[in-house]
Amino acid sequence: MRNRTMIGAGLVAVAVGVLALGAGPAGAAVGGSGPYPADYETSAGLPNHTVYRPQNLPAERLPVLVWGNGGCASNGTAQVNFLREIASHGFLVIANGAPNGSGSTSARMLTESIDWAVAENARSGSRYYGRIDTSAVAVAGFSCGGLEAYAVSDDPRVTTTLIFSSGLLTDADDYQLRRLTKPIAYFIGGPGDIAYPNAVDDWGKLPSGLPAFMGNLNVGHGGTYDQPNGGEFGRVAVLYLKWRLKGDVSAGTAFAGAGCGLCGGPWQVQQKNLSLGGPAPTTPPPTGGATACTAVYTVQNQWNGGFVAGVTVTAGSAAIDGWRVTLSLPSGASVTSVWNAAGTGTSGTVTMTNVAYNGQLTPGQSTTFGFQGTGTGAGAGTTCTNI
Repeated sequence: MRNRTMIGAGLVAVAVGVLALGAGPAGAAVGGSGPYPADYETSAGLPNHTVYRPQNLPAERLPVLVWGNGGCASNGTAQVNFLREIASHGFLVIANGAPNGSGSTSARMLTESIDWAVAENARSGSRYYGRIDTSAVAVAGFSCGGLEAYAVSDDPRVTTTLIFSSGLLTDADDYQLRRLTKPIAYFIGGPGDIAYPNAVDDWGKLPSGLPAFMGNLNVGHGGTYDQPNGGEFGRVAVLYLKWRLKGDVSAGTAFAGAGCGLCGGPWQVQQKNLSLGGPAPTTPPPTGGATACTAVYTVQNQWNGGFVAGVTVTAGSAAIDGWRVTLSLPSGASVTSVWNAAGTGTSGTVTMTNVAYNGQLTPGQSTTFGFQGTGTGAGAGTTCTNI
């Protein structure tokens, strides 16, 4: 048991204080250190949110980061330097709250951000039509915003969660940890951060086998968000998102392995179940009746014109270092977004292969991926092979 009521109240109070006492947000000047100078805007289709994007959209599709502010404040520019920095590296960033807005936010607003990104990617006439990678979505937040991120981390469209100077406030909320299935990262301000005990407690209760990273930088609860380009928190957030949302293994070396880039420096690092990707198989697939893997397909939600499906991949009697699922979709069905797998094709026969963190399975171990599609999902056929 832990008594975090006072810690929780202080966490929100400090977060609000940081916002009130810090310098006012910078103007909407194009900026960031990345290759795509970024700016922010609002959208009539997503009221009370702030959208950060490269000023000129790159040819590559934009992964998505949805963000909850410190103090759950409805000010989408409260961490403007930090969020604009991320966008400048080729990400679409959506923060709760209007620019310089007032009031409070809720976790539901993060879900609204994801809904909007998926819809804009599919809407003919949108500047984002076909330009958003809806299979690569991160949810994140600072302080009270981190609690909002926890609340929606079980959304099947979420690829990874980032918690900045935050932790669950009571043991009654620990169910949110037990339902985590996607990689998670904590970036905390060291022992002087009021959220430090909460975050450490959460770390100890993460599900077994969950890929997780924790980095503590001794800067206190206020972080480095107001520094140029978001300071050190901005730098490591970009690296983590490049790794998890763009598959950039070189960026991932900052976090994984005994000699990781953040290991042995000012960051105090902890790691769980981190891998940059398994090696190529050194033995042939099992034969003589042994099953390499199986795939079980389930329609999780069906509505008029669309559906969400999930697939559970289970290794057979031998370990595997990678898997490929072939799906035969019903006539008229088409895949629009994928999570926890890399998809090829959108209709008819499509293939889904593992991503870096879920390809290695021990005998009998399972992992899951999912996708959203148009049409009717019932009746798809599946086959699974190891690769």
